[in-house]
Amino acid sequence: MKDIKKIVLTGGPCAGKTTALVKVIEHFSSLGFKVFTIPEVPTMFSQAGMDYLTKNPGFFYEGEKSTLEIQLQLENHFMKMAEQLDMPTIIICDRGAMDISAYMKPEMWEEITRAVGQDSNDLRERYDAILHLVSAADGAEQFYTTANNSERTEGLELARELDKKVINAWTGHPHLRVINNHENFDNKIYRVLKEISNVLGLPQPITEERKYIVELTGEIPNSNLSDITQTYLVADPDCEVRLRKRSWAGKDVYVHTTKKKISSKEQIETERQIGVNLYESLLQQADPYRHTIHKTRKSFIWKGQFFELDTYLSPINNLQILETKGITEHEQVNFPPFLKVIEDITGNMQYYNYNIALNK
Repeated sequence: MKDIKKIVLTGGPCAGKTTALVKVIEHFSSLGFKVFTIPEVPTMFSQAGMDYLTKNPGFFYEGEKSTLEIQLQLENHFMKMAEQLDMPTIIICDRGAMDISAYMKPEMWEEITRAVGQDSNDLRERYDAILHLVSAADGAEQFYTTANNSERTEGLELARELDKKVINAWTGHPHLRVINNHENFDNKIYRVLKEISNVLGLPQPITEERKYIVELTGEIPNSNLSDITQTYLVADPDCEVRLRKRSWAGKDVYVHTTKKKISSKEQIETERQIGVNLYESLLQQADPYRHTIHKTRKSFIWKGQFFELDTYLSPINNLQILETKGITEHEQVNFPPFLKVIEDITGNMQYYNYNIALNK
């Protein structure tokens, strides 16, 4: 099997994808990778005369169906080209198949996917990773503009809504990463490069996400709820291996993750989606000194920052931990008003999942 990774770079309007694509090509080409980029198909269609705001349902249906078909054909053809190369290759898709679903009603999306012989699960699994850049309309409003894209007409509220719809469309992919807005845009680019490096199995600096014990005091708007069962397997020293079953909206996804320290400052993290049969087989290798963790997770964006709120059910309960994602060391955390911070536990090993699971 050729060493080819296919990655979607997506996000809400004015998220910085165009700039990020340029940096991705420069960075990974310099490391010896062949980088293909697949252009944003809806933009191609719009420039060719497609009107995605049409009131004509037949025209809209045929346009969206054709958009999906061309997206898949482009990916397939670039994959065939990549298979002929004798060098590691990355295919970067400027948006992917599931982005299309965010712009229509679920019933039409199901009709279109059936017509092309696909379903949403198959379409998510086509890619090795999904990197979602948060729209500047959420948390970086001063940088939001429609001037650099003649096809963009969204106002701030609609842009924020589209941003969350796109995340919802990709929810369930085991390597969905949401890239926050930052005061310094270079930090956003750095995170993109870091996440792609993880997919490629390149060593990365060990970083600490900030964590807090919190109390939920109100409803979380536009959150994604999932149920997580996490089991640690017997592994070599300096290596952490886990199985995760993540359930949401009646669907289950199984992921095998390995984190291996190669020095005190660097680690290699590999992650792959597996089938239910392999998952059940690997459970036989469960670490006898660690309990299985069961928790629920609510993922959400607040003021341009991405958070995960875990509520533990076993082996402990009455514990809620809020974890930030990609907030740099010198940035302020935008705590939402529906959460009460009890304690900052960043760096406190007692609250790492690996140690929470320990038999005591």
